[in-house]
Amino acid sequence: MKGFSIIIVTWNALEHLKNFLPSVTKTDYPNFEIIIADNASDDGSKEWIKSTYPEIKIASFDRNYGYCGGNNRAVPFAEKEILLFLNNDVKVEKDWLYGLNKAFDDDLVAAAQPKMRSVTESDHFEYAGAAGGFIDKYGYTFCRGRIFDEVEKDEGQYDDKTDLFWASGAALAIRKDLFLKSGGFDEVFEFHMEEIDLCWRMQNQGFKITYAPESVVYHLGGGSLPMGSPRKVFYNFRNSLFMLWKNYSSTSLRKRFLLRIFLDIVAAWKALLEGKPKEWLAVARAHVHFLRSLGDLTRKRKALQQKRVTDDDPKTMLDISLIWQHFVKGVKKFSHLK
Repeated sequence: MKGFSIIIVTWNALEHLKNFLPSVTKTDYPNFEIIIADNASDDGSKEWIKSTYPEIKIASFDRNYGYCGGNNRAVPFAEKEILLFLNNDVKVEKDWLYGLNKAFDDDLVAAAQPKMRSVTESDHFEYAGAAGGFIDKYGYTFCRGRIFDEVEKDEGQYDDKTDLFWASGAALAIRKDLFLKSGGFDEVFEFHMEEIDLCWRMQNQGFKITYAPESVVYHLGGGSLPMGSPRKVFYNFRNSLFMLWKNYSSTSLRKRFLLRIFLDIVAAWKALLEGKPKEWLAVARAHVHFLRSLGDLTRKRKALQQKRVTDDDPKTMLDISLIWQHFVKGVKKFSHLK
């Protein structure tokens, strides 16, 4: 049995801890530990954990480092071989770690995620991870079980184990040695898509990302970055450009990146015509910030490209346009993509 270090980043989320942490502590598995990465909470979170679950480790930080920074800084406290980054609004089934343990029997598997259902609608997949993440050739992300805002009911249609492009950061299991070797989460991302960037980097180095359907968790979601907020739109567009510039193959960067820029511009003007000027501004800000960061991103790209084991993009990048499939062809389910 592999050991799991479950790392939960939190900041002033005592109610979430009270609602969701008990299920994690009741995990039925012989080799795991729980680490709370506290980003300088002042709501009594640490005091409650110490009195209620004294066996849990607490990594206390001097300020709020967000998801990326909080997780990176908690890793030195981990003593097990598999890191499991778990959001503080996730409930788990008692036997959830067994399926994830099995996923790492393959030495080429760097990371894995469980099946992710919604807390509020438990027979449906959850937006952030569903049955595992994919990406189209222009960098638009989606899941088995979720395309844009279309979330499917879980009827066992995705119960097969399969390789993914990315595993959701809401419940991301990853080998500790590879996480450290890869440099961990890129903190320039702050929030959103940092796990996709990490999974892409590891695939470019010859490793695999996989899905453990036997493992089931329930995610509330939407806490730190509510759906539709201009802040979420900003991070969505900016971090996608960051990720593409860093990790695309040379061929894709040359052939596809400018078209992705064009598609972003179309999305921005669509938002404006729909009476959403704040979304238009968020997309514009994202592109300005990308251009200002281009020097640093290019240096990162050069270093990462030297570590590639193949000149091609990962096979798990689907050779489709999700925009065309969904908005023109009307495809709403992953299984209907062509």
